Amino acid sequence: MACVLIVKTGDAFPEVVDQHGDFERLFIKQLNIALPAHLELQVWDATRQPSAPELNTLAGIVITGSHSMVSEAEPWSEALKPWLKEVLANDIPMLGVCYGHQLMAAAFGGMSDYHPAGRESGTRTVRLTQAGQQDPLFSQLPESFAAHLTHAQSVMQAPQGCTVLAHNSHDAHQALRYGPRQWSVQFHPEFTAPVMRAYLERQRATLRDQGEEPDTLLANITDCQEASSLLRRFLAFV
Repeated sequence: MACVLIVKTGDAFPEVVDQHGDFERLFIKQLNIALPAHLELQVWDATRQPSAPELNTLAGIVITGSHSMVSEAEPWSEALKPWLKEVLANDIPMLGVCYGHQLMAAAFGGMSDYHPAGRESGTRTVRLTQAGQQDPLFSQLPESFAAHLTHAQSVMQAPQGCTVLAHNSHDAHQALRYGPRQWSVQFHPEFTAPVMRAYLERQRATLRDQGEEPDTLLANITDCQEASSLLRRFLAFV
């Protein structure tokens, strides 16, 4: 049976894990909705298991978010970069999310670092570029859609030759494509509204310090079915 590998790059907050499951569980819940019978999901914790799976065993790859920072260049994270280059060179379908997005961009020649405008958290509007509207994965989305976000770092410089598929007022690189079947997104298609709410509750002080009103952000949380549909549609490319 073909394997879709979920690369776990960190752990969610304990209260999120207790109530909703860790990062990989959030992906498994979304992907299982549309998982074909010939595919199975496996998890590789790249932070604790140094040996990467053999590429010839993988039909597709999804990379989770993390509370780590790509710019801090932790050894486990740096070790993933040559592996990701091999994945791209072998045209294995791949979707990076948040930390996965930033790590893929850094691995392929871009630069990820702290955003000068600070943290972006909550349910925000993301807009497709013209290329995004024509992209095989993104083209079924409306031109503007709601997505859950929580990140302090961003892709500050996109790799040469990649295609920008989505952006918003905070971030010029909300979604990128690097090859025929290799994408990454800054937002969290695996998040539900309750998970987003738990993150905002944890970040109240930080958000207030940067001039935002946490209660307003909490009130603006909505379901993001269109963003979540990307995960399930990704399986069609596997």
